[in-house]
Amino acid sequence: MLRGAVSLFLEKGYEGTTTAEIARAAGMTPSSFFRAYPSKEALLLELVRRMFSGQFALAQQHSGPTDPVVLYAVETAIQLHIAELSEPLRDLYVTGYSLPTTSAYIYHSTAKRLQVIFGPYLPQLQAKDFYEMELASAGMMRSFMSVPCDLYFTIEAKISRFLDCALTLYHVPQKQREEIIHFVLHLDLRTMAVGIIQSTVMQAEQGFALLPELDQDTHDRKEERK
Repeated sequence: MLRGAVSLFLEKGYEGTTTAEIARAAGMTPSSFFRAYPSKEALLLELVRRMFSGQFALAQQHSGPTDPVVLYAVETAIQLHIAELSEPLRDLYVTGYSLPTTSAYIYHSTAKRLQVIFGPYLPQLQAKDFYEMELASAGMMRSFMSVPCDLYFTIEAKISRFLDCALTLYHVPQKQREEIIHFVLHLDLRTMAVGIIQSTVMQAEQGFALLPELDQDTHDRKEERK
């Protein structure tokens, strides 16, 4: 099902793809979709987890181990670049930041990392504060993603503006913000973005192996239900 969904989402976007089409692409009857997933949104949630894990891993390779703020900047810049690769990808990412389950996953998983990344800049804040601030920065991300780049609003301008707004929100000093933005803009972000999508397609074609991060997510959700 995931293999069929990836292919269709990249071609038609999330909204343009039906559960019946996904089932047929998987070589099954339309009704069989709901034996695998309770809804199309549930399938997208699994895909979002895998794609965000890939983004984080790639960002780590290019940001260096010393500054977690740079890691955050590289990862968010990759996301913005992915959304510019095609309109179906824009639709997929904007939808991920909009639907209840997928957006909740993004908020909670990102908020945990934000406290580690930006805690030194905001030592008085608690976990709930970083969750609330993630709602603000994720809202900015969704807005920036949803507006296509053009001659006047280039991808470089989009990334610069988003990072300046987001890093200001987390009290990163201006000089450091400028240095980080300069570093990020000199990376080959398009190649990195294409690599994420190619890796996702390749994993789908080979049959996704369950990632360690997903095992941990499943464990965490079980513990929360207890």
